[in-house]
Amino acid sequence: MKSTLIKHARIVNEGRTTEADVRLDGQRISQIASELVAQPNEQIIEVDGQYLLPGMIDDQVHFREPGLTHKGTIASESRAAVAGGITSYMEMPNVNPATTTIEALESKFDISAKSSMANYSFYLGATEDNLEQIKRLNPQQHCGVKVFMGASTGSLLVEKPEALDAIFRDSPTLIVTHCEKGPIMDKNLADILATGKQPDITQHPIIRDVEACYASSSYAVGLAKQFQSQLHVLHITTEKELSLFEAGSIETKNITAEACVHHLWFTQDDYPRLGNLIKCNPAIKSVTDRDALIQALHTNQIDIVATDHAPHTWEEKQQDYSNAPAGLPLVQHALLTLLDHVSHGRLSLEQVVEKICHNPAKRYGIVDRGFIREGYFADLVLVDTAQDTKVTHDNSLYHCGWTPFAGHQFSARIKSTWVNGQQVFDGYRIIEQALPSQRLAFTG
Repeated sequence: MKSTLIKHARIVNEGRTTEADVRLDGQRISQIASELVAQPNEQIIEVDGQYLLPGMIDDQVHFREPGLTHKGTIASESRAAVAGGITSYMEMPNVNPATTTIEALESKFDISAKSSMANYSFYLGATEDNLEQIKRLNPQQHCGVKVFMGASTGSLLVEKPEALDAIFRDSPTLIVTHCEKGPIMDKNLADILATGKQPDITQHPIIRDVEACYASSSYAVGLAKQFQSQLHVLHITTEKELSLFEAGSIETKNITAEACVHHLWFTQDDYPRLGNLIKCNPAIKSVTDRDALIQALHTNQIDIVATDHAPHTWEEKQQDYSNAPAGLPLVQHALLTLLDHVSHGRLSLEQVVEKICHNPAKRYGIVDRGFIREGYFADLVLVDTAQDTKVTHDNSLYHCGWTPFAGHQFSARIKSTWVNGQQVFDGYRIIEQALPSQRLAFTG
């Protein structure tokens, strides 16, 4: 790879924005300075004051491979991800078969080595009887173990107290949790059915309500405190749950929390318009809850923003509420939603970079990524806040072929994405060359 010189970028990094040039040599950033002189045969990219950010690190995606590839594949969804400025991802275990053994986990790494456009890692799924597999996780090679606490089906549902105690006591890696309490949701559904009516999408946040979330997340936090575990609670959706999490720097915490872009964007007022397209678990809730999540980004009670990208086909989403699957495609438009928050004054660009780049790198101990620093991997995204992006189903790259943002005009545009120093998106198309992606490494 020949070197690349990015000229006159506005670099957003480590809490400030500065204008500088950036040189990429091979896979890494070799120089950052206020004025760099071009070298012979160097590729020069003049960006005229557009914003250069570290690539987003998405710690929660469902790319559907193996076994559910009619919904999405590692190849298709990683390409949508880099078009959205996501350069690294961590993928979930609820595929078919579920990723509950080290052998199954490593097979997904093999698939990504041959097809992923972005850097990758994968979670092992916890079950009530795979503790020995969890103990085999290598903290320098594996991102963590995913525990579905009362909100999954099949072997991935972990409810027995003795199984949860063992996981929180013995996991050698970060524990990440989906927290909704099954018995509370079952009662809420039974109460609706007792009226003689079938539930519809507007009752999704009533069935999967605040109390179901709080009962489960408070249980997880209690276990982590009891066993001194490293815990990261995924996709917080309620104001009440925020009381469980401390403000302050992520470096000082054993227990951290995350919000997802759709819970920062949509509210239950959007169900009549979008229906099952925004059915997801945990449910999208009230305006008050959404606004509290945004405020928690300022207080640092919410440490990380991710996507929980979870595509399903259009046909699957057209089923009645009870049969329609939960989840929506998000990776191509996640960063754009956050840039819209910036344009409306809800967040600063420096805060966005902290939550989607710096903090994931810190929390997971990702080696040499998440920052624009000399010597770090050149995972970068260039954004233009002076150009709009009109979203349609047709210009979305998801394998499922649709997006919940169709018809919306975002206030910014993704102009370029680099993965390990290789440009993979030029603002219009994916640049198909030799795959630049790598398996993520961790400090352990």
